[in-house]
Amino acid sequence: MTTRPLAHAPVGGSFWTPVTRLLVALAAIGAATIAWRFAFGLGAVTNLNDGFPWGIWIALDVVVGTALGCGGYALALLVYVLNRGHYHPLVRPAVLTSLLGYGLGAFAVVLDVGRPWELWKVPIYFWRWTGSPQLEVALCIMAYVLVLVVEASPMLLERLEKGNSPRLRAFSTRFLAGLGKALPFVLALGVLLPTMHQSSLGTMMLLTGPKLHALWSTTWLPFLFLVSSLVMGYGIVAVEASFSARAFRRPHQTAMLARLSKVALGVAAFWALFRVAEVAWSGELALVTGPKGAWFVVEVALHLAAVVVLASAARRASPVWQTRAGLLLVAAGALYRVDTYLVAFQPGSWISYFPAIPEMAITVGIFSAEIALYIWAVRRFPVLAGNPAPAH
Repeated sequence: MTTRPLAHAPVGGSFWTPVTRLLVALAAIGAATIAWRFAFGLGAVTNLNDGFPWGIWIALDVVVGTALGCGGYALALLVYVLNRGHYHPLVRPAVLTSLLGYGLGAFAVVLDVGRPWELWKVPIYFWRWTGSPQLEVALCIMAYVLVLVVEASPMLLERLEKGNSPRLRAFSTRFLAGLGKALPFVLALGVLLPTMHQSSLGTMMLLTGPKLHALWSTTWLPFLFLVSSLVMGYGIVAVEASFSARAFRRPHQTAMLARLSKVALGVAAFWALFRVAEVAWSGELALVTGPKGAWFVVEVALHLAAVVVLASAARRASPVWQTRAGLLLVAAGALYRVDTYLVAFQPGSWISYFPAIPEMAITVGIFSAEIALYIWAVRRFPVLAGNPAPAH
C-alpha cells in the first residue's frame, strides 16, 4: 500500500483538561474585567494618562500579538512565494495561530479606544481617510483578518464534507473548488497586507519624534519591524509545532523544522547585525552605557543567542533545541517591540506609566483565550498533520 505523507486530521479527545480549565478561568477573569471597562470607561481599569495614551493593550496585545500571528505570513513567503512546498504541513497551524492572534489583537484595539462604538466608521467613511499610518494599520488588520478567515476556511469545510448533512457536504465541496481557483489572489493579499501593516507599526513610532530614545529612533523603524515580524513568525511556528507534537502526540516535524531553522538563523542574524550597524552608523552607540542601554543589549543578545543555537547542525536537528531557539526568537522580537512602544518612549521626565492590575488581567485573559481556542480548534478540525494516511 502506498502512503501520502502527513494528512491533516482532528486530534479528537476531550477539551477539558487541567490546563484548559486554568486557561478558561483566566479568560473568564479577563472577560469580567472587560465588562467593567465598558461599563465604567478606561480610567476605571487602566493607568493610561496624557503622556502614555498607549499601554500594554497596544504594546503587547496588538504590536506583539500580531507579530506572534505572523507565522502564516512567514510560511506563506516560503511556501507560495519562494516555492518551498515541503513546509506545507506547517501552514494550517500557522494560519490558525495567525487568525487567533490577529483577531484578538483587533479586539484589543476595540478595548483601547475611547469610543469603540464609532469604529465601524473607519472602513465605511472612506472620504475622511488621511495618510495616517494608524489608519493604514487599522484597515490592513481588518482586511487581513478577513483574508485569514478565507485561508482557514478549508479546515471547517473539510469537516463539513464528512458530516451527515447532504446539503452541507455539497456546499463544502463546491466552496472548496471555488476557493482553489481564488487562492492565488487570497494568498497575494495574505502576503501584501502584513508587509504593509507590520512596517507601519514601526512608522507610527516615528511620529513621536524626539520623545523616542535615540537607540530606537531611526528612519529604519518600519524595516526593522517588518524583519522582526518574520523573526517572531518563524519562532512561533517552531514553538507551536513542538508543543503541539508533544501535547497532542503527533509526529514531530523535526526534519522540516531543521530546514526552517536555517531560514530563521539567517533572518535573526541579519536583524541583529543591521540593528547594531544602524546604531553605530548614526553615532549613538555610546548610549548603550546609558540607563536604557541594557534593554538594547538584551534585545541584540537574545537574537544572537538564537543564532548561536541554530548555527549548529546538531542543535537544528534536535526537537529540544528547536523549541529553545523558537522561544528565544519570540522573546527577542517581543522585547524589541515592547521596548520601542513603552521603554524607549519618553514623553517627559515627570510622566510615568506602569500597567494597572486590571490591564494585566485583560491581557492575560486575551492570551489565555487564544491558547484555549487553539486547543479547541485542533481537537475538532483538521489542523495538525497526523500519521501517514492511505492514498486514494
